Amino acid sequence: MQAIVFEGAGGNEVLRVVERAVPEPGPGEVLVRVRRVGLNPADIAQREGRYPPPAGAPTDIGGIEVAGTVERCGPGVVRWRTGDRVFGLVDGGGFAERVLALDRCLAPVPDEMGDDEAAAAPEAFITAHDALRTVGRLRPGDRVLVNGANGAVGAAALQLVAAFGGFAVGTSRSSAGLEFIRSLGAGAVPQDDLLHGDPERLGLFDLVIELVGGANLARLPLVLAPRGRIVIVGVPAGDEMSLSVRSLMRLRASLTGTNLRNRPPEEKALAVQAFAHEVVPLLAGRLVAHLEACFPHTEAAAAFDHLASSGKRGKVLLSFPDEGSSDGDGDD
Repeated sequence: MQAIVFEGAGGNEVLRVVERAVPEPGPGEVLVRVRRVGLNPADIAQREGRYPPPAGAPTDIGGIEVAGTVERCGPGVVRWRTGDRVFGLVDGGGFAERVLALDRCLAPVPDEMGDDEAAAAPEAFITAHDALRTVGRLRPGDRVLVNGANGAVGAAALQLVAAFGGFAVGTSRSSAGLEFIRSLGAGAVPQDDLLHGDPERLGLFDLVIELVGGANLARLPLVLAPRGRIVIVGVPAGDEMSLSVRSLMRLRASLTGTNLRNRPPEEKALAVQAFAHEVVPLLAGRLVAHLEACFPHTEAAAAFDHLASSGKRGKVLLSFPDEGSSDGDGDD
């Protein structure tokens, strides 16, 4: 099979397409033939040597969310059959024509979803659903601020808030981002209003999903309702903050950080199964997994460059050839 590997740490110069043996599924594992794989900032960090994968995952092959078909099941797997369309999370190794996944870290792809939309969904919607429902304890009627809402996770979060009976407001730095947020049916405010404006104009929020970090963090208690919850999901603008803990105490509020990749396998599986139960049925029509661009796996460098660019409105994907294509599958 063909795989995209990182030969050392650095930029796109370390990317190589090589031949690798097809892995054999062990107990509780499924061998997935990958049709599409989503790119994430974690892949850039791993390529640069700043984010080692969890123990047991390939150290030189990125890719943490995939969509494809079940090719073979390991001992003890009863929920999947050969040919089933699946999508979900892997600890790594997704940048290859085959990847091993834990059976409980996969969900069935609705018939209505194509391969591109399926691959654009897992990381964004699982992350957003987990932050909103499991960590943030989203309730019907909650007013939710999604700070930095025009990316894939933000767009997923805005849609989920509405689906579960809340009222969503998203921030963006650009007018195009604000228009995108409005197109999802959410309220939209410039991020500068949070950073420098009068917080009373924004109102108070029961839940804040923080996707930016940096200077925003110190401002969040100013827009938090009593007993409000702040969930920090991403901090691309910086992870250092100066925050008045007394303000949180006075509000009886909570501040929680979360991520998915480094969770123990069973905790990650619980997040995927919650997604399968509450979100996947809605992906069949009500929710939209937004796609930015899809590149052939042989153009991985261009895909990484696009992922690193600003102004994206959805997921960047890599595609692998269909079975029987002229490229062959490279098995040996």
